[in-house]
Amino acid sequence: MMEERSESIEVDGNRIAVRHRQGRAPGIVWLGGFRSDMIGTKAERLDQWAAETGHAYTRHDYSGHGVSGGTFRDGTISRWLAESLAVFRRYTTGPQVLVGSSMGAWIGLRMIAELNKAGEGSRVGGLVLLAPAPDFTTELMEPQLTPAHRRSLAEQGFFEEPSEYSPEPNIYTRALFEDGAANRVMTGPIDTHCPVHVLQGLADPDVPHTHALKLVSLLPADDVTVSLIPGGDHRLSRPEDLDMLIKTVSAMVEQAAQ
Repeated sequence: MMEERSESIEVDGNRIAVRHRQGRAPGIVWLGGFRSDMIGTKAERLDQWAAETGHAYTRHDYSGHGVSGGTFRDGTISRWLAESLAVFRRYTTGPQVLVGSSMGAWIGLRMIAELNKAGEGSRVGGLVLLAPAPDFTTELMEPQLTPAHRRSLAEQGFFEEPSEYSPEPNIYTRALFEDGAANRVMTGPIDTHCPVHVLQGLADPDVPHTHALKLVSLLPADDVTVSLIPGGDHRLSRPEDLDMLIKTVSAMVEQAAQ
């Protein structure tokens, strides 16, 4: 069994922490969510699977997240995308299956667009999206902003909200909203050039299943599977959810290897 190594790479002046397990292709690349880190339940379960099966596995913390450098409130989709592409290009070889959770699904879709543009699209053999939240700033948050939120964005450049998942509040900046609008992916058909499997909980309080279905409607019909999980919340970290994740990733890796 290849050991997992902790490394780091500098991207735009920030030290990005990376964990990389060498192994056979297709490898797995984990893309975490907003305010989450690379040692969460799902990321760890995937590492266990990679260790058992001998597949390569790469994960990192975005700047301002986990043990990476940088400040969270300086983060934008463009910045976290650039970091994810740098890690992908530095640490992976051959076809990879991207596994994106929540905001990580947005990062994954943008990565594919950028890789396709650079002629590297064949490097992505599949995409697994959990509770996908692409365009969440525009699609999910902006319609819910109160006058107080809008005033705070205009005057202070940010607002804070309590987090269900952390004692620290979530910080949403004007830059995040403006940059999010520039990175939208749900504006028309999305050609991923690879198979996609979406896992979405029906009891998700943060990303409604209608958002996942809207995303699915924009993906090529012959290459997309959606699994709606009764009782599944946003984390999708119950034992049965983790089993479903492993089953889905395993099947996607098998497909990508053909």
